[in-house]
Amino acid sequence: AQKLVESGGGSVQAGGSLRLSCAASGSFYTHYNMGWFRQPPGKEREAVASIEHDGTTTYADSVKGRFTISQDYSKKNLYLDMNNLNPEDTAMYYCALRFGTSIDPLDWEDYNHWGQGTQVTVSS
Repeated sequence: AQKLVESGGGSVQAGGSLRLSCAASGSFYTHYNMGWFRQPPGKEREAVASIEHDGTTTYADSVKGRFTISQDYSKKNLYLDMNNLNPEDTAMYYCALRFGTSIDPLDWEDYNHWGQGTQVTVSS
């Protein structure tokens, strides 16, 4: 079974940076998406970024130019480099995985493997 474990969250001041990591284990099929999603306090889950098996990336408008998603294919590790953080980025961040081709890589309902989450708090 696939298992995802996030790390790297923490508290940072506005304008700061963090790097989230997601260690994945288990079998991977040829076609897949891995993504980062977040849930701000009191709000619904929202997409952050996704990367496909071929390296294609997709970002939510709110993080374009500030966040970068990447993957170490040999280790199946997923990363999210977050720069110029602002208080609106405060949320629980989740790593997710789906297999097969995706119509909308930012649709969290298409993902069926999830990590436990890591908290990111940005103070002003």
